[in-house]
Amino acid sequence: MKHVFLKFERLSTALAMGMACAMLAISVSLGLYQIITRFIIEEPAEWTEVLIRFSLIWMVFLGIPAAFRQGAMVSVDVLYRWSPRRFQRLLDYVVCIAALLLIGVIVWWGWDYAQRGSVQSMIGLENVSMFWAYLALPVGGVFSAVGVLGNLLDPQRHELESAQ
Repeated sequence: MKHVFLKFERLSTALAMGMACAMLAISVSLGLYQIITRFIIEEPAEWTEVLIRFSLIWMVFLGIPAAFRQGAMVSVDVLYRWSPRRFQRLLDYVVCIAALLLIGVIVWWGWDYAQRGSVQSMIGLENVSMFWAYLALPVGGVFSAVGVLGNLLDPQRHELESAQ
C-alpha cells in the first residue's frame, strides 16, 4: 500500500511541477508580449498583466508540493539535528500534522474564495471569472497534502543534507 501511494505521489508531484513550469513559461511569454506591445508597438495589452499575475500565483501553488516532498518547506533543522533518532521521527509527525492543518485551512478558505469569486470577473478579461484565479489555492493545497504525506512515508531531507 505504501509503495502504491508513493508511486501516486511521485506522479502527482511531477504533474504539479510540470504545470508550475508551464505557468512560468506562460508568464514569461506574456511578459515578453507585453513589452513588445507597450514599447515597440505602443499599444499596451492590459489583459497580459492580469494573466501574468494569476499564472504566477498558479505557479507558486503548484510548485509548493515539490518543496514539501523534498522536505524543504517546513523545516526545523536545528531541532532535528540535535534530536535523538526516536525524537526525530516524532518531530516528522508533528511537522506533518502542522503542515496538513495549514494546508487544510488553505484548501477550505481557498475553495470558499473561489466560490465567492465566481461572480467577479477579471480586470481586463471581463469574460473570465475570478473563480479560476482563486482555484489555485485548493488545487495547490490538495497536491501539497499528497506531497506532505509522501514525505512522511519516505522522508527526504535535501535541504538538511546541503546545509551540513
